Formats: sequence, structure tokens, C-alpha cells
Amino acid sequence: MKAATLNRRQFLGTGAAATAAVTGGFVFGFPTSATAQGQTPEINAWVVIQPDDKVIIRIARSEMGQGTLTGLAQMVAEELECDWSKVTTEYPTPGQSLARKRPWGDFGTGGSRGIRTSHEYVRKGGASARMMLVQAAADGWQVPAAECTVSKGVITHAASRRKVSYGQVAAAAAKLTPPAAADIPLKDPKDWKLIGQRMARLDTVDKVNGKKVFGADLQLPGMLNAAINACPVFGGKLKGYDAAAVEKMPGVKKVLAVGDNAVAVVADTWWRAKKALDALPVQWDFGAHANAQQADFNAVLKAGLDAPQAVVGNSNGDVKAALAGAVRKVEAVYAYPHQNHATMEPMNATAKWTPERCEVWTPTQNGEASLSAAALAAGLPAAQCEVYKIDLGGGFGRRGAVQDWITQAVLIAKQMPGTPVKLLWSREEDMTQGRYHPITQAKLTAGLDAQGNITGLHMRISGQSILAGVAPQNIREGRDPVMFQGLNNGGGEAMIGYTFPALLVDHAMRNPHVPPGFWRGVNLNQNAFYLECFLDEVAQATNQDPLALRRKLMANHPKHLAVLNAVAERVGWDKPAADINGQKVHRGLCVTHGFGSYVAACAEVSVGPKGQLKIHRIVAATDCGYAVNPQQIEAQVEGSFVYGLSAMLYEECTVKDGRIEQRNFDTYPSMRIAEMPKVETIVMPSGGFWGGVGEPTIAVAAPAVLNAIFAATGKRIRELPIKQQLQQA
Repeated sequence: MKAATLNRRQFLGTGAAATAAVTGGFVFGFPTSATAQGQTPEINAWVVIQPDDKVIIRIARSEMGQGTLTGLAQMVAEELECDWSKVTTEYPTPGQSLARKRPWGDFGTGGSRGIRTSHEYVRKGGASARMMLVQAAADGWQVPAAECTVSKGVITHAASRRKVSYGQVAAAAAKLTPPAAADIPLKDPKDWKLIGQRMARLDTVDKVNGKKVFGADLQLPGMLNAAINACPVFGGKLKGYDAAAVEKMPGVKKVLAVGDNAVAVVADTWWRAKKALDALPVQWDFGAHANAQQADFNAVLKAGLDAPQAVVGNSNGDVKAALAGAVRKVEAVYAYPHQNHATMEPMNATAKWTPERCEVWTPTQNGEASLSAAALAAGLPAAQCEVYKIDLGGGFGRRGAVQDWITQAVLIAKQMPGTPVKLLWSREEDMTQGRYHPITQAKLTAGLDAQGNITGLHMRISGQSILAGVAPQNIREGRDPVMFQGLNNGGGEAMIGYTFPALLVDHAMRNPHVPPGFWRGVNLNQNAFYLECFLDEVAQATNQDPLALRRKLMANHPKHLAVLNAVAERVGWDKPAADINGQKVHRGLCVTHGFGSYVAACAEVSVGPKGQLKIHRIVAATDCGYAVNPQQIEAQVEGSFVYGLSAMLYEECTVKDGRIEQRNFDTYPSMRIAEMPKVETIVMPSGGFWGGVGEPTIAVAAPAVLNAIFAATGKRIRELPIKQQLQQA
């Protein structure tokens, strides 16, 4: 057996030069095995056209319900000028991409980047294919390509009245030399026909009729099933287990250790594997964190709020002087808990290992990271491994940066050579072995002058760094740049929307042993909660209208102001909300910038005499620059409020004796359908930039509702979730 020849960082580094080529100059036209076998040849890496004019568009990003697959296909098809009704899609594999010097660019799908960081090169993929198809037709007619036009996959030479379909010239086009990147013009946005249109999603029908296969559904000949149990205390180890106690149970094939911290049972069905695992006597070495308690974490974070040492994320002016000279101060402390991704489909992968090759079938947000993890676990070069990506039953960041379930699946399969083994985590395993939204607290202090104007604002964040747990090499001089999402100045994808005479935002890093991860919305979630609720506190303390205060501070931030004004106008902020069923309705506002998009929300709520909360309506505005599919943006915004409101209302992971207490949805619930408010989405693309839409509006859900709750009750909630602070209707 060959030893692995590259680690994960080296593996990803092999594509660095190709990545630069992709982002700076598109890469096209690598030969495929299909061409060698006489099958339908590809026009370029992105487009295959069959003789019947069916168009196959290859999508490297992952589809997990957010609509990226359809949006990216729209952009390729826009420049290709094909017949949309004949478009279908397929995933290229990361192994193919590596072998071909990464013509598809980045396989990662997260940070709402699926479209906004690949729009140019995927459109060039479509444009290049169109140019090659037109050139092939022109060559056949012996006329200049400039005299030919194309519409819906039909090329026309008007002077001779000749026409030909894409399918008829595809084979000839595939033999042409692709145009240089500099010679591939893209359409002016005013000429777009598909981008900006409300197109039906390409994957909906198969999801409705049951044809769509997710990782948990996958069946392979001769496949076995595995259930796994890792040490419940993070950092703990497996001491031993009594395989003899369960190995004769029905269907059990093998009991085995997985790495140094887990044990698995392999059986003919998953349920039999799970039942045997439940009965398996296991001994754990819980390690150094066996006595860790939630109260201890909270105390450490609280101390960080006043610690003398902190890393600056954003500053201007002299905050210390501004606060010292203030006529009055307003101060508040907020807290945000650990939260689990809780994807509907738990972690799973099917792996088959032999000494010569390792194959993995899995739902993943990053096929290249999965390939790297598989190769390292398999002990094989990446060229002898492959990952086949399957649609995800939810991702939310869990299936991206950390690929622990891939490693486990391969380590299991490696102990059963030649047999495909499907590893499926139980819900309890998924809840207790997560990569959690970071826990933080924040203290905000505003200095005011005699007129109630803010003269200085200090925002101290104390808590966990995601990068310290996931990518510590990106920490520079103790600074995690991701901590300051939505609080930055000077451009970028997450800018603060207010100008203060003096501002200081700093971070006292405090990392508990619970591993962090990129949870949908990341640090924008708590940062918007902290800042937007605090500004309402300042408005209340100075007898200012919350909208008027924000407008005053936004004079230099026109795009922030535009989305804020849009929601205020839609709800009629200057007029009282109408009562509903005898209950007084109150409103709350929020605005932020994250993942390249400007978003705002206004919530309308009522609170009953016993604290029963009812969220009636949320109006949300999004300026994402260019809107590829407005219908899908609306769906994304609606879904993001389900996610954000669930987090606000119920979701919290706590630690007792070093382990996560919440093990299933009975103790980690989400919103029910009856609790969901009406969501009105305002899509208002201003053009000139590409923003994300999957995550930004999650961050405005909680503060908009919490500000409305204060308007209704006079009670300020500063700690999430609110399940124990208000009774939910």
C-alpha cells in the first residue's frame, strides 16, 4: 500500500496556481474520458450538449436547499444562449477537478459565496461555449462568425437563412481551441434574459416525487451499515469496549475502534448496528474537561468584558476620552449561547476502500475538503481517491470546514476492505458531536452629550473564536477577523452602517473546550443582536425614535439607509400598527451588512398579559447588488427567518460534566409552522456588486423581534434564547 503523499494543506495548495488562473483568467477545454470513448464530448468544463440539444451544465458548488444549483445554471445559460427548458445539471467530482488543474475553481459552498464569488468565471464558461458553438457553425457554412446570431440554442445566419441547433454542431465545437479569457466578453446586465428572472428551481420536481437521493438514502451492492459513538466529552479518548457482548446480536458484522476516540458497530442494517451499539459496554477516558460546567464558561466570558487586554477590530477617534467627558452613559451586557447546526439529515458518508483506491459518496459543502480528508484517512494519494457529491439534507456550515464524518467513514471502511460501508450518525451523535456556533458576551457603553447625541461607543466582545478552533493559522497577532462581521469600516463584505465620532470594537478571546464551527450567519448573528438592540436602548434612554436615531447615524451609509427606509415605508412606521384580535401590535427595527449584502427588517409582534409572544409579520429588505433569481431570494429570506427566529426563541447548547446536554429535538426545538410569522420580502438590487442572500437576514431576525418586544412590554431581553424569559404563544 502506498503512503499518503500530501497532507490537507498540501492537497489544497496543489490547486492554488490553478485557482488564480480560474479567478483571473478562465480555464477551458480539458479532454475527458467521455471524449476518448466516443461519447458526447464536452464543449468545455462547464457545458456538455447532446445531439438532441439537451444541455448539461456542470455545477461545482453544493445544493443544500438554497438554490445555488439553479442560480449558477442560470448564469451559465445566460451567456450560453441555450434553451432553458432543455437544461439539466450534474456535479463534477473533486478528483476530476484536481486531475484537470481545477477548471471548476472552488468547490466550497458556504459564507453565501456560491454565486457571488464565482459569477464571473461561470458566466465566462457559458460565453466561451457559445463562442465555440457559433464558430463551429460558421466554419461549416464558411461565413464569418460575426454574421451569425444565436437564440435559445439555435444559430442563425440571416444572410443565407440557414439555421442549425447546438446539438448538431456540438461535436465540431468540442474540437476547437477555446478562446483566451481576455477575448471572452460578458453581457451588459441590461441585456440579461435569464439572470434576474423568477425561474423555477431545477431540483424541485425530483424532491417532490421522491426521485432525489440524499446521502442517507444511498444504496450500493453489498453495502453494510455503521453506527458510531464518540467520546461524549470533547478531547476524551476511547479506553476499551467489550465486543463479545454484542457481536452475536442479529446482523452484526464487526465491532471496531475508529481513531482514538470512537467505537462503531457494522451490521447489515443501520438499526441493527444502532441497537448493538446501544448495548455495547464502553469505557472512556474523559480527559481534562470531564468536570467542565456551563457556569464556568459564563464566568470566564464575563471576566473578559473588563479584561485589560483585547484585540482591536475597528476604531476611530478617542473613545476613552469621549466616554470620560460624556454627560451621560448608557451601558448594557448581552449574551449569545452555543448552538448546533441540527441539520435535518445527520452526518453520513458511504466509503469503499481497497489498497489501490478509496471512494466516498457523501453530502458535503466542500468536495475538495472531503477528498483531502478521505485521502489522509485512506493513506492513499489524492489521485487514487474520489468523492461523489450528493445533495445535502441541510448544511448550514456543518458540512464544510470540518470533515470529521468523512474521516470516520473511511477509517471504518479501511477495516473492511472492498466492502462499501455507510456511516450514519444518530441524532444524538449529531447533537453532541457538533461544531457549535461560538459562545460570546458583549458589553456596550455609549457616551452621550447634553443633547443625547452619541459621542463615543465602546463595544467589547468576550468569547470564542471560530478560526482559533477551525483554522488557527489565520489568526494574526491574536486577531480573528471573522469576529468583527458587520462591525468593520473601510469596505469589505460586512461593514458597520453607522458613523460615530469615536468608536472602539475589541475582542477578548476566550475559548472553551467545546469546538466551534461556521454556523449559518456566523458572527454577524450576535454582532447585529448586540449593536442593534443597544441602539434601541440608546434611543429609549434619550427619548428618540429608533428609526430617527438610525437615520441620523447613517448619513454616510446610503445603502444601509436605503434598505432601512424601504422596510419603514412598507410597514408604515410613522403610523401605529393595527390591533390584532384585541392585542396591541408593536414594531422593532434592525439593519446590518453581511456577506456582501445590505439587509433590514421590521418585526410586528404582540405580547399577551401572561407574556405570550406572537410574531405576526416581518418585512425584510435585501440589496444584494444583482439578484439572479428573485423568487429564490424570497425563499431564502423566508427560510432564514425560520432559522434565526428558532435560534432566538429556543436554541441553546449547554455543558454539564464536559458534555453537551441537549441530545435531540425534545431539548433543542425549532419553530413550529403555527409560530411562523408572515414574511414580506423586498428585493431591491442596486447593481454594481454581488452579495449573498442565504445568511444576512438571519442576523436581523432576533434584534428586530427583541426591539419590538421592548416596545410592547418595556422589558429589555439581552440574553438568548428567550424561551425562559417570555412565554411563547
